Amino acid sequence: MSEPPSNWRPQTIAVAAGRDQSPGAPLNVPPTFAATYRDGGDIGYGRFDNPTWSAFERTIGGLEGGHAVSFSSGQAASTALLTPLARGAAVVFPQDAYTGTRALLTELEQRGALSLRAVDVTDTDAVIAALDGARVLWLESPTNPMLGIAELPRLLEAATAARVFSVVDNTFATPVLQQPLALGADAVLHSATKYLGGHSDLVMGVVVTANPQRREVLIEHRTMRGSVPGVMEAYLALRGLRTLAVRVREQSATALELADRLNSDPRIDTVHYPGLPSDPGHERASVQMSAFGGMVSFVLGDGDAADRVVRALRLIVGGTSLGGVESTIDRRRRWPGEERVPAGLLRLSVGLEHVEDLWEDLDQALTG
Repeated sequence: MSEPPSNWRPQTIAVAAGRDQSPGAPLNVPPTFAATYRDGGDIGYGRFDNPTWSAFERTIGGLEGGHAVSFSSGQAASTALLTPLARGAAVVFPQDAYTGTRALLTELEQRGALSLRAVDVTDTDAVIAALDGARVLWLESPTNPMLGIAELPRLLEAATAARVFSVVDNTFATPVLQQPLALGADAVLHSATKYLGGHSDLVMGVVVTANPQRREVLIEHRTMRGSVPGVMEAYLALRGLRTLAVRVREQSATALELADRLNSDPRIDTVHYPGLPSDPGHERASVQMSAFGGMVSFVLGDGDAADRVVRALRLIVGGTSLGGVESTIDRRRRWPGEERVPAGLLRLSVGLEHVEDLWEDLDQALTG
C-alpha cells in the first residue's frame, strides 16, 4: 500500500488511501484476524502490527499530513504521549478540556510524574506566558464542551520557539476542517471513537506526527504496554473514514443552522458555536478552520430545566459520546470533573438527520 499523492484533497484521501493497489487485491481492506504470522514476513506477532491497523493509519496519516499510530482508545493515545515525559515535566493544558484528559493529567500529577499549568486556551497571551520552562503544550480547539477557539498558529509558533512539544486534540474539528500539523503542531490526537469512526460502534484512538522517529517511539510504547487496537475496531474505523468528509460537511451545515435558530430563541440563555458571528472565537475559527463543525453547546436555565429538555426529546438521543451519524445530547455538569461548566449547559452533537426534523424535536422539547 503506497502513500497517497501529496496533491490529493481530503475528500479523495478519505476514500482512496490505505488500499492495496496490487492486481487481484480486494477493493476494501479486510479485517485480518491473526495473532500469529509465518516466519519470513514483515510482521512477527499480532501485538507488533496488523494489516488492518496499517491501512487505517495510512489513511488518517494522509488526511492529517503525517505518520499515524493507532491505539485501543483515545485515552490510551493520550497516555502514550504523556507517560514517556521526564518526571516532573510541566504540562500546559486547557482548563476547559475533555474530562478524561484532565483526569489523566491530574492522576499523573498526584503521582509526581507531571506538573500541571491550567490555562484558558482562548487567552493567547496567558498561554504563551505559561510556556516558560514547560515541556508540553496540550491544546484543544474547539474545546470540549465550551467550544472555545485557541489561536493555533500563534500558540504553536510560540511553542516551537520555546522548544515546547505541542499536541492538538483535533477530535472535534477532524482533519476535514483543520490540520494542526500544517499549523505547526508536533502531534495531533484523535478519539477515533467519535467522528473518525462516525457510527458509535467502536472505541479507538490515534496519534499523528510529522516526525518519523517520534512515530517509532509511539509504536514502541504501544507494543510494550499492549495498548493495541482491536482488528474489528480498526476495520470499522477505516470504513468510517471513507465517508468522513461528506459526514462532517453535512453535520457542520446543519449545526450552523441549528445554532443560528437557538441563538435567536428567547428560551435559550447562551449558545456556544464558533460559526456564529457573535461567538468570541468566530474570527479565529474562520481563519484556521474550513467550516465550524458539528458540535453546538447551549445553556438552558438550571440543571433541572436542561434535564427536562433531554427527557422530552424524541429524535435526539441522550448520551455522552459524540460524532456519530445520529444526533446526541448531554448535560455535561452531571459528570464528575465538569464543575466549571454551567449547570444548564447541553452539548449537542449534530448527526445526519434532516435539519427540520432536528429543529422540530428541539422546539417541542423546549416548549414542553
